[in-house]
Amino acid sequence: MGSSILLANIGVPGIRNLKAYRASGGYSAVEKALREMTPAQVAQEVTRSGLRGRGGAGFPTGLKWSFLDRKTDKPRYLVCNADESEPGTFKDRFLMDKIPHLLIEGLILSSYALGVNNCYIYIRGEFKYLVGILEKAIREAHQNRFLGEKILGSDFSLNIFVHPGAGAYICGEETALLESLEGKRGNPRIKPPFPAFKGLYGCPTVVNNVETLATVGPIISMGGEEYAKIGKGKSTGTKLISACGNINNPGVYEIEMGLLLDDFIYSPAYCGGIAKGKKLKAVIPGGSSVPILPADLILRTLNGQKRLMTYESLAEGEFASGTMLGSGGFIVFDEDACIVRNTWNLTRFYRHESCGQCSPCREGTSWMENVLYRLEHGSGKLSDIDLLVRVAKNIEGNTICPLGDAAAWPVASAIRHFRHEFEEHVKNA
Repeated sequence: MGSSILLANIGVPGIRNLKAYRASGGYSAVEKALREMTPAQVAQEVTRSGLRGRGGAGFPTGLKWSFLDRKTDKPRYLVCNADESEPGTFKDRFLMDKIPHLLIEGLILSSYALGVNNCYIYIRGEFKYLVGILEKAIREAHQNRFLGEKILGSDFSLNIFVHPGAGAYICGEETALLESLEGKRGNPRIKPPFPAFKGLYGCPTVVNNVETLATVGPIISMGGEEYAKIGKGKSTGTKLISACGNINNPGVYEIEMGLLLDDFIYSPAYCGGIAKGKKLKAVIPGGSSVPILPADLILRTLNGQKRLMTYESLAEGEFASGTMLGSGGFIVFDEDACIVRNTWNLTRFYRHESCGQCSPCREGTSWMENVLYRLEHGSGKLSDIDLLVRVAKNIEGNTICPLGDAAAWPVASAIRHFRHEFEEHVKNA
């Protein structure tokens, strides 16, 4: 099954608790960093590792940290984006539930590297049960001098606060998250200024995803160069994948970047093949917001080589036939799945979750939902298919935040690859 880094100790009895976590080597990276390394050296190791943001965009973490304004006399903040709400994605919830101290250790190390003394975990409102788990882990870290004033006798102090949101998908966008954290309505901000210069409370802020921050501990323990040896090309290390849909083994898996995609689908160690012996029809590999690909395109690239589980390989394709690894929400459809019905279902979600600030998204998502409803319920016209394409095109790239793109891409890609199904819904109505 390749390398296991984040989930290596997931089966250790009592690993939620600090005692078991410490016995498994937990917080040794914090001890190493505070006693042997400067903040700049910690940041340098993260840069050397090639770690890319695991929340969806895949932006290099070390580079993102380097943008933080260090010249101002204002305080700096680190915010952990735990507002996991992309349909098909549940790996951050799994991580926080099963091994919360791994995230806490990553937050301490990242805060040390960034010169941060107050850190926030912004957690999805529906994850109420996780708030208690995280707060218990924070208390244990305080009691054992890994949090609070002058950690382990160093000059570094840190407090971590857990802040539950109200269940808005839009707050997964980092500036909307910051607005919500400040007590405002979760509307995305116009950028620039970017959070690295003007973020939480108008101060320099870094926002990173749960999995990204949890990976910092293992990177400091093994060294950035060793971590970079795992994976493929610019897609270094391991990645958590939330696998669901018409497969035999749904769940959360840690893969080494570069794993063959069809191995992930068919290997008993991962998805275990298509449920009930049916054929693969399509895959959404990175959460509901990324383009869907049919089986023939998802299993092979243009040069005849098998597609890999990397940021680059999944994006390859001719005539817009690529997709994205995204947040790792791997949704599999079998031969009997109705693409029109599933696309309508996704569009209902994005219409409901649009904050309404941008008219292309506010109006466009309603249009797409209504038209897809007509097609799915037998009252559509052939002209509706091209109407959907035009509406999606008018949304894409014309909104303040990426929610508009997230709503447009599933519709556009579904029609691009499965237009015949949309036409059949009209002809057979």
